[in-house]
Amino acid sequence: MVASERPGLDTAELGESYAFCARETERYYPEAWAAGEVLPDEVRPHFHAVVAFYGWTDRISDESEQAARERLLTRWCEQTLAAVRSEGAEHPVLRAFADTVRRWDLDVTLIERLLAAERVDSEAQPTFATFADLRCYLREVNGTFYRLLALMLGPRDQELARSASLLGEAMHVLDLLEDFPADLAAGRCYLPREDLKRLGLEVGDLQRVERYRQALDELVKIQVGRARELLEQAMPVAGMVHLPNQAFLHAVVLGAQLQLDEAEMLGARVMVTGLEPLTLASSARRRAVEDLAAVPEHVAVIMDGNRRWAGARGLSALDGHIAGFRAVMRLIDSALRVGIRHLTVFAFSTENWARSQEEVAGLFDTAADGLTRYIQWLQECGVRVRWCGRRDRLDESTASALALVESMTSANSVLTLTFCVDYGGRDELVAAARALAAEAAAGRIRPEAIDVDDIARNLYVPDLPDVDLLIRTSGEQRISNFLPWHLTYAEMVFDPALWPDFGYRHLEAAVREFSGRRRRFGGDLPGQARPVRPARAD
Repeated sequence: MVASERPGLDTAELGESYAFCARETERYYPEAWAAGEVLPDEVRPHFHAVVAFYGWTDRISDESEQAARERLLTRWCEQTLAAVRSEGAEHPVLRAFADTVRRWDLDVTLIERLLAAERVDSEAQPTFATFADLRCYLREVNGTFYRLLALMLGPRDQELARSASLLGEAMHVLDLLEDFPADLAAGRCYLPREDLKRLGLEVGDLQRVERYRQALDELVKIQVGRARELLEQAMPVAGMVHLPNQAFLHAVVLGAQLQLDEAEMLGARVMVTGLEPLTLASSARRRAVEDLAAVPEHVAVIMDGNRRWAGARGLSALDGHIAGFRAVMRLIDSALRVGIRHLTVFAFSTENWARSQEEVAGLFDTAADGLTRYIQWLQECGVRVRWCGRRDRLDESTASALALVESMTSANSVLTLTFCVDYGGRDELVAAARALAAEAAAGRIRPEAIDVDDIARNLYVPDLPDVDLLIRTSGEQRISNFLPWHLTYAEMVFDPALWPDFGYRHLEAAVREFSGRRRRFGGDLPGQARPVRPARAD
């Protein structure tokens, strides 16, 4: 069902109720608010109403005065059910939520389940012996919340409901990681007691990071792994909803992946610091890796395995490329943490034109749409985007999107991200040779005077520095016509992970391997490679 009326057209009071919900979402759930911005106009206000209702309920359950909590929550539950039964509501959140329930015919039994779970949580601090016990709780709370959202986003079938619930569970585990300090200060610990027992920990040990660092690192690793597993199971959900709503769920999944990378990097420190909500400002500030012996200046990546990743999950090649683009965003975030200055990714080779027209079009649409959508994030993080490759064969919309992002980010200097699109190393060298031959024929350069700088200044990106570290995913061990001029002295790491699975821990492992190697560049003593200099004009 699609809402037949736009909120705000009925009465001014109802319109203000929806506006109030939007403000509540932006204030308390900035990540959800940011992701919701890509929802269609006919869905977005209702999304805010459901989020604001869930948030208001949760705050009564968790944050109200203990003596009055049961009474306040009981009253709120009664008001909610009366409102959704068309008995009216005074509270702006309930007014907008009840209107959303009516317009989208939301399942009232799901609302009742969510309220019941919140009441159980508020009455006594729940403890969970096993992760299976915790999952039952997650399923009733956040799983139910995401099932409500799914009723507005896609068709009403059991598979979508199941995947939405799994996504909700994964997001709830992430919430637990984000809220560790606040929960522990309030005497709450949702972690399975079997995990603590196995690692020799008590609840009181969870913020004693210096004393129990190794065990706490392992404890956080276990929770991150479980969240990743749930997220992996839920991944197909984005392709199940209606097409205009898919970008929203892709943003939710990417945000979760970035936060889990953050938790994995922090390890035991999560117990003390929690996780800062993922916003443009917070991600731009993240620089956390301090113990690397050496960081490569320029990392190049051959992103291999999208189609195999999708095939193993019964998904389409396009689904694999969408997941691969999320991995590119994770790579950028990880590179910023590590302190890499130049990052070059092989997005589309000259040989990739041999793929089906449908797959090629989908790949380009995914890249162009994603870069455009995340341009503000790239700007906030100081990422400069460049395009390396032929510029005469892409369709106009893709070429325009790449050129626009290039132009808008040209002044950024924290990280230079080079997309190799319609790129082939031999084509690049042939084009450079032709340009030099034309210069020689015109008498502007003597053939015997041609040197490496002359070749470099005729490459697609003349000031692209030599590659220090090349990473190729999916276990393949070849360079596939990628940057032959720049890879002369590159160290190479071949990671078995398929590209959509590549995250922070993989990049960190590759950089640590790089930092342990001795680079001699053909000489007897270790040293640093000289970057290719912008060539002189003769």
